[in-house]
Amino acid sequence: MPGEAVPGTSVAVVTGAGRGIGRAIALGLAGRGVSVGLLGRDLARLEAVAQACAAHGSAAAVAVADVRDARAVRDAVAAVEGQLGPIDLLVNNAGAIDRAEAHLWEADPDDWWWVFDVNFRGSVNLCQAVLPAMVARRHGRIVNLNSMAAIRQDHRYTAYRAAKAALLALTGTLCGPLAEQGVTVLELSPGAVETDMTRGMAMFAGRTDWTSVDLVVDAIVRASRGELDGLSGMFLHVPVDDLTELAHHADDLRRTGARTLRLSPAGPSDPLAPLLGRRPSGVRR
Repeated sequence: MPGEAVPGTSVAVVTGAGRGIGRAIALGLAGRGVSVGLLGRDLARLEAVAQACAAHGSAAAVAVADVRDARAVRDAVAAVEGQLGPIDLLVNNAGAIDRAEAHLWEADPDDWWWVFDVNFRGSVNLCQAVLPAMVARRHGRIVNLNSMAAIRQDHRYTAYRAAKAALLALTGTLCGPLAEQGVTVLELSPGAVETDMTRGMAMFAGRTDWTSVDLVVDAIVRASRGELDGLSGMFLHVPVDDLTELAHHADDLRRTGARTLRLSPAGPSDPLAPLLGRRPSGVRR
């Protein structure tokens, strides 16, 4: 169903838009009057999503590209801009999971790096493609879809976990300088949403308590409206977080470095404590 229009966001790009969470996000934005660039590898699926966006009365542009390929990503972004106009919002949703819950030393190297590159290199490629124009216009938002896998110690799905941890670190390095340029970077963990990918994961076998994808769509819409700008650079977990409450206390969270990727000192006598205690720079004041 169409919802309230998104102020300040006219054009969005969603990666992995042909299915699952990406499809739901694209349709959720389209239902609120946002034109959507649909990026993925399956032309037929993307065209079906584009038709569904049109049924909401919103324009959609289909761009086929492998997010690991920087040149293809740049061409896809240029094509979207040519059809829809300047990009206000990027949703880095495209992802892949390890084929097996194997230890690192048991994993096939090519498979391992393929998963890492889809999740991390793909996000970097998209950021590099959209950020120059956002910085030039001093306006834009990037939402990186992350995972609790980035912050939990677990031997399973090592490529996926390593990539998501790297993505969280990337957000931490970007949010400071980009805030000075009028651009927000948010890190949203959607939780266990039922998709083709999650249904195939052994750790979710038999699961019935899936996170509603509507919660994820709502969080993206709120991000696109600027309601979460104060939480730039912080890790947000959609299934449990009260985003309104967190946004209300954003200044306090920022002062303590909450929800950011960093080491904790071993105690007051830890020689690293003075360095680890520094407040991270970077978020819009």
